[in-house]
Amino acid sequence: MLFPVSGVEVSPLVPPLVAFGISFFTSMGGISGAFLLLPFQMSVLGYTHPSVSATNQFFNVVAIPSGVYRYIREKRMVWPLTVVVAAGTLPGVFLGALIRIVWLPEPRFFKLFAAAVLLYIGGRLIRDLLKKPADGKEPRGIVNTSPKTGFIVEVKEFSLKNILYTFQGETHRAPTMGIFLLSFIVGIVGGTYGIGGGAIIAPFFVSFFRLPVHTVSGATLMGTFLTSIAGVLFYMLIAPFFPEQSVAPDWTLGLLFGLGGIAGMYLGARCQKFVPASAIKWMLGLAITGTAGKYALEYFR
Repeated sequence: MLFPVSGVEVSPLVPPLVAFGISFFTSMGGISGAFLLLPFQMSVLGYTHPSVSATNQFFNVVAIPSGVYRYIREKRMVWPLTVVVAAGTLPGVFLGALIRIVWLPEPRFFKLFAAAVLLYIGGRLIRDLLKKPADGKEPRGIVNTSPKTGFIVEVKEFSLKNILYTFQGETHRAPTMGIFLLSFIVGIVGGTYGIGGGAIIAPFFVSFFRLPVHTVSGATLMGTFLTSIAGVLFYMLIAPFFPEQSVAPDWTLGLLFGLGGIAGMYLGARCQKFVPASAIKWMLGLAITGTAGKYALEYFR
């Protein structure tokens, strides 16, 4: 099947199957899987136009609601965190879209930029995982999902200073303005990379703010969903000003990826609470650094 907008020719079964496999695992870490779909589209399908970023964000718009629904249903959505993430990333994603089109239209330099960002994040995650806990205890295994353990999120405070909530009998705190500023920067990077920012901000929450991965996943997916809507709209609005480039999304290709993502994200969110936090972090770290290494090799070749 030929997709005229992107110029990609591939079986219509391939995009949903690939998206399902990726999003099932990545949604456990609060990531849609778009950061892995991007190299697949660029390196395997040969889709290197700037519109690949818009198509990737359209995938997020279609696929993410199923995973978000599951986290809301299980009462693991930290709504204050979601609000601050969205408020910070939305303006950033607009700037990122402009950077992608005006300064990084050449796929070779785009790959170097993506490799640098992902390598730092993945390296930080793996470094933290290799450190021994300060109390000398080994990481816990499967999370106890019994109601007695309080496997739900309870927000205790939401102000300009702090976001405070409890989970699994422990209290977790994050600075509101710090998250906002981080989200703004991540929005710029995510908008440039075409992923909405979730693949960057979720590891930051885990590594820098020490928030439990089981509680940030819903918030980062929701933030990615909102910023991806804004990103797709922005690419559509600016497309007429860049007639020499392919800027608007490939709707059909993005929809096929999204259909596979719907099933993958719902099942991933459903299974997440049965997976140890350390396993999710290792999955995120290895996937991100592996992708970064691939991009770096392709740049220097």
